Amino acid sequence: MSAESVSAKTFARESLAVLQHITESSRDTVSRAAELIADCVRTDGVIQAFGTGHSQAMVLELAGRAGGLVPTNRLSIADLVLYGGDAPSVLDDPLLERQAGIAERLYDLAAPRPEDLFVIISNSGVNKVIVEMALRVKERGHRLLAITSLAHTRAVPAGHPSGKKLVDLADVVLDNAAPRGDALLELPAGGAVCALSTLTGAMLVQLSVAEAAAQLLASGERPPVYVSANVPGGFEGNLELEKRYEGRIRRTAS
Repeated sequence: MSAESVSAKTFARESLAVLQHITESSRDTVSRAAELIADCVRTDGVIQAFGTGHSQAMVLELAGRAGGLVPTNRLSIADLVLYGGDAPSVLDDPLLERQAGIAERLYDLAAPRPEDLFVIISNSGVNKVIVEMALRVKERGHRLLAITSLAHTRAVPAGHPSGKKLVDLADVVLDNAAPRGDALLELPAGGAVCALSTLTGAMLVQLSVAEAAAQLLASGERPPVYVSANVPGGFEGNLELEKRYEGRIRRTAS
């Protein structure tokens, strides 16, 4: 790729082409992902969403947002401080997500029920805390939906002692179609610019939620969804919906 082709116009063209591709190529897997989500809602489960680094953007796309499903809970490494009593300084370690035992603590702090569905999001799918969480989830009998880059995860070695990757443990895998390393536009002298996984990951989340809502409606059920808190009555209405899942979903200021 030449220097002239690295531009906003090129990124728009290339990223939109990938978005169009995944909407067509992932129809079957989106339908299967939606079944997991709809079944979780029907059985009074909570969708437990987890990711680290920039994958947290897709967690926020799923958990606790306007137009999204109410029974959703965000798991974060920050929970060690918010709910686990650790000192804030533990979050200063940029390699915390690679330490053993972190996922087990986060799982226990969330106190999920058997009917809860886990959605784990990781572009590489090989970080220790990601695989550790997936192993814990499956050991406890939960269903697991993964959002990852198949191109990236297939190109890198496993980072967990088990030799497992996220894709090896999930019941359904949604491929975000991001390239190895995530950045889309190659630079003339090497390297690349403009990450793709946030755009495609958000699309996959919303496709799955839309299809899950369609499945619930088809069976005569009303999807429990959030209204924007910035419209009259929205905040109060959301609080009423959340009462059904009191103590199971966390809503903090951030």
